[in-house]
Amino acid sequence: MPTEVRHLVDRDQAYPLVRLTGVLNDQTAAAVRSVLLDVLADQPEAVVVDVADLVAPRAGSTAVLRDVLDVTRDWPGSHLALCGAADATAWKASGWPVWPDVREAFAALGEPERDRRVSIDLDPVVGAARRTREVITESCGRWDCPDLTGSACIVATEMVNNVVAHARTPMRVLLALQGDTMSVAVRDRSPTLPRFAGPVAVTSYGGRGLLLIDTVSARWGHLELGDGKVVWARLEPDRTAMPV
Repeated sequence: MPTEVRHLVDRDQAYPLVRLTGVLNDQTAAAVRSVLLDVLADQPEAVVVDVADLVAPRAGSTAVLRDVLDVTRDWPGSHLALCGAADATAWKASGWPVWPDVREAFAALGEPERDRRVSIDLDPVVGAARRTREVITESCGRWDCPDLTGSACIVATEMVNNVVAHARTPMRVLLALQGDTMSVAVRDRSPTLPRFAGPVAVTSYGGRGLLLIDTVSARWGHLELGDGKVVWARLEPDRTAMPV
């Protein structure tokens, strides 16, 4: 049996629907992981994965799905669901909820929250951080969370300026309101990961910027992708607000 996995991402649904076909094993796990992380990097509220045409895994094959669940738990924190499994018990070790079919999976997730996610695409140019702060200020006003505006602008400014100065690639800025917390994330096309290990030089990648992000964020981290990365931070209203 050929050992490959093909995928089709349908974004014309309430949530992205990923249809996987082929065989999930040690050889194809990396490709499955890459596909799912790429979809999650756009910060959807939920993702549904149809495994009806994916060969039922042997023991341990679902480890890649458990890994995706674990590395995206804090960001983007999307609801994940599998559907179409002929033998649901074989997929339980993934930690994902398993539904009989696509319809039931979407019904269980319910309707998405409207106007709780914002994304903007920017070039790595002077003015990108200013544009990001404008969008954050407008979004925080619309979401009635002005106490998060200052910290969100500081975090986003550091992330965006890092891309402008170091990555020098197009970027996508993502904002989301989840309950009373807000996430700020920036996706770029550079494989260089942020490093934060105590005192660093001002000119180091992320240097003082990561210290600021660490100070105002409840949590922060990065998601490594096949074509770059996402650096993200989670902000909570009970932390000390900082001015814009």
